[in-house]
Amino acid sequence: MGVPRALDPTGVVLVDKPTGPSSFAVVARVRSATEARTGHAGTLDPFASGLLILLSGRATRVQERFMRLDKRYVTAIDLSARTSTGDPEGEVVEEHDPPERAELEERLAALRGTVELPVPAASAVKVGGERAYRLHRRGVVVEMPVRAMRVHDVVLLGYDGRVASLELLVGSGTYVRSIAEALGGHCVSLRRTEIGPFRVEEADPERMIPLEEALARVPAEPSDEESARPHDEYRGPDG
Repeated sequence: MGVPRALDPTGVVLVDKPTGPSSFAVVARVRSATEARTGHAGTLDPFASGLLILLSGRATRVQERFMRLDKRYVTAIDLSARTSTGDPEGEVVEEHDPPERAELEERLAALRGTVELPVPAASAVKVGGERAYRLHRRGVVVEMPVRAMRVHDVVLLGYDGRVASLELLVGSGTYVRSIAEALGGHCVSLRRTEIGPFRVEEADPERMIPLEEALARVPAEPSDEESARPHDEYRGPDG
């Protein structure tokens, strides 16, 4: 049986993904329930949780409008070690003493605005014509491309001398795992709480928001900078 291609029902579904399943498993469940074409506006890695925007039927035709929205995350970053993936699923590649709070605050200040950071090795970016996560799984070490990422705001919620809790508002195409790497650590948890005007508290997998209602909350035209921005914050087909 092929993938459903029906153009109805049309609308937007907000889902609070738990840790564990892939985003694509969540998409598949909604698609199975509606029997309609179903897409997403940015996925989350299995270790992450939080808001997913799913597009059903004709809503998939305006996917770009939702993909370009800013995203808000809450994350815990272990600053005593870096891993090969920037998250708890990778191997530890470096261990060191965590920074003092004052030094951490200086590092955070340097990350605000537009920063050039390497894309994580376990990502969907193509390197030499092949997805980076596939190369990573085979143990192939490559130099990852550097991408301009936008950090609109970062707030230090707490720090115990090893693990920092942060809230970040970032632009489309920004990898939180890259930010963790730049700080000298790796994400141990990651939760997406907002995508543009949509909040995780609104999530209800049983409710389909009419497309017109959802679009009324989304900016109509992206800026030139936004138009040129890639917008995937996910590892790959399992992300």
